[in-house]
Amino acid sequence: MSRCLYHSRISEFISADDNLIFGTLCDRYHGEALTTTREAWKSEISIMKDVLSTFAPKDGEIIFEYNIPRLGKRIDVVLLFEGIVFCLEFKVGESRVLENDIDQVLDYALDLKNFHKFSEDRIIAPILIATNYRNSSSGIQMSVYDDRVVNPLVTGKAGVATLIGEVLKQFPNESPVNSNWIISPYAPTPTIIEAAKSLYENHTVEDITRHEADKVSTDRTIAYILDVIQESKAKQEKSICFVTGVPGAGKTLVGLDVAVKQTYQGQDEPIEEEQAVYLSGNGPLVAVLTEALAQDNFKKCKEKGEKKKITDSRREVSKSIQIIHRYRDNMLAKIKNPVDNGVLEIDPAKAVKYEKAGFGEVEHVAIFDEAQRSWTHKRLADYLKRGGTYGNKLKVPNFPVSEAAFLIWSLDQREDWATIICLVGGGQEINTGEAGISEWIKALNEQFPHWNVYISPKLTDAEYAEGKVNELLKDNDRVTYSEDLHLGVSLRSYRAEKLSAFVHALLSFDANTASLYKEIKDKYPIVLTRDMSKARKWLHDKVRGTERTGVLVTKESARFKPLAVHVLASGDENAVHWFLDDKSDVRSSNYLEDAATEIQVQGLELDYTCLLWDADMRCENGEWHFYRFNGQTKWTEQIANTESKQELQKYMLNAYRVLLTRARAGMVICVPKGNPNKTVSGFWEDSTRLPEFYDGTYGYLKSLGIKEI
Repeated sequence: MSRCLYHSRISEFISADDNLIFGTLCDRYHGEALTTTREAWKSEISIMKDVLSTFAPKDGEIIFEYNIPRLGKRIDVVLLFEGIVFCLEFKVGESRVLENDIDQVLDYALDLKNFHKFSEDRIIAPILIATNYRNSSSGIQMSVYDDRVVNPLVTGKAGVATLIGEVLKQFPNESPVNSNWIISPYAPTPTIIEAAKSLYENHTVEDITRHEADKVSTDRTIAYILDVIQESKAKQEKSICFVTGVPGAGKTLVGLDVAVKQTYQGQDEPIEEEQAVYLSGNGPLVAVLTEALAQDNFKKCKEKGEKKKITDSRREVSKSIQIIHRYRDNMLAKIKNPVDNGVLEIDPAKAVKYEKAGFGEVEHVAIFDEAQRSWTHKRLADYLKRGGTYGNKLKVPNFPVSEAAFLIWSLDQREDWATIICLVGGGQEINTGEAGISEWIKALNEQFPHWNVYISPKLTDAEYAEGKVNELLKDNDRVTYSEDLHLGVSLRSYRAEKLSAFVHALLSFDANTASLYKEIKDKYPIVLTRDMSKARKWLHDKVRGTERTGVLVTKESARFKPLAVHVLASGDENAVHWFLDDKSDVRSSNYLEDAATEIQVQGLELDYTCLLWDADMRCENGEWHFYRFNGQTKWTEQIANTESKQELQKYMLNAYRVLLTRARAGMVICVPKGNPNKTVSGFWEDSTRLPEFYDGTYGYLKSLGIKEI
């Protein structure tokens, strides 16, 4: 893909014929440019010629429509002049300035600063030009972040030359910009939402994923999985892949990419018989992705003048991204009910059997994200016994298998071939009734021994299947181990790829935790406070442009209301508003009023977060102690004296693991002081928030050297 639509030396641009420049822009534009776009180009060419003619010397470069793949947009004009990178965003014909427009040009500058190799050490000046605007920025100010990005400047067409001149005057001795700036390595780390948009529009994420030699790329993993799929098809076999990865390593991205590549295989339209489906048990993730993709599709159709309803866009997206329980229930509707003798069978009256393919109503390829969250046999059987949590009519008494076993069984109904990809997060089971990965392996051993198993060696670590994988697989002779199935570097935290290692060490009381913090703190700020107002100010001060921030708490947290924090109400629609609405909407995460839990944020990310650490998990004498609030008067310690209590402790620890790994750029941890006050009678004013509930945790985090604000 071309980096831009037009590029030349400034001197050549000034002398070139306007129509020739305009013709080049039109010829290189993908598709037919809208009339408004074409008219804007004509104005921009004219304005930039007038502006640049006033400067001498005219040594530099001008670039029109420079591609920013991560954001799915182009910068109107990039000016490389006197060692400075100018990002110019035009609003032709506009006489007023909107906050969204300022955010847009700042986003461009930040993308170049963070991900564009030849811009990372340059002065970058974002300028918004509303051509009929009568005012102009009066001073040049550097960002408070000391990253050489100038605070956004605003002007009309009459003030452009003056404003550029002021920037040049303030930074007079900059070394020349790299002559290969236009082809600089560009290594963005997209959010999962940005990546999904690129996938479903372009059928690839190559332009927005990292390809640096010294970074761990997802490419090897994707290639390995696609090879397994092709081999399964060629040999008419059944295969399952287990992909492991640290939090934020790109597991979901891998899953979406495989689904799209398998479905489209380089074509513009999906190949029906090759279609793959991406499935997740994470309701908020599916809801947020579906809505983001639907809104993006609807917006692009509207821009093209195509008539389309938002409901149509949502329906299209839901074909390839589904909540796993919906997929499961569709298959359940096809079985013989009641189940005889504990054996599952397809009811011929409810499903079509295809020649050579068997009951091929399921896809050849299914990708199960967060496979460790599949339901245990007990949870699924109880659900089906009562006819579902949501009162549906699907009742199956005495259901015989776990969710993992049923999902394998479903694809096993194909008589030709099938491949399952299980994406596994270590230490991320967060709900009672989530079976973990051991249930998948038990099902393969006991019920599906004819399936080939491809497995990441990391699956043998303690955080997966309680470290029992080797034991569970010792008698299975169809197992292949491959390092290509492990994603070891966090892409979410593009500023600190060792964040997951730091979090793991922190939660494990590892002796290396303090040194890991020192390694990451300069690029990825992690700070500590006991004051929520300071935490909120830190977050507000950090975010720029359309960067997102939010407050996080565990679902076991209980005493956050005195800090003016409320838990985000359950329901996927609330998560959609929290993640997607902009900072003008009070339902947005940016308002820092509603805190999301691990249930609502798992698999998603923000730029900056505040983790509000409540009294549910406390550091006491160098170990974690776990408590639940009775909803009224007191916390009760959860002693691990039963299997269910041991499970609960694991889930509570994993909840903090999830929340500590949601931020892409930095986080503040707030451990409240509690309430130290007593009544006139000498009793605690609030016995549910005693300082001792929090002091141990704060002291531990402080001892690691975490900077306090």
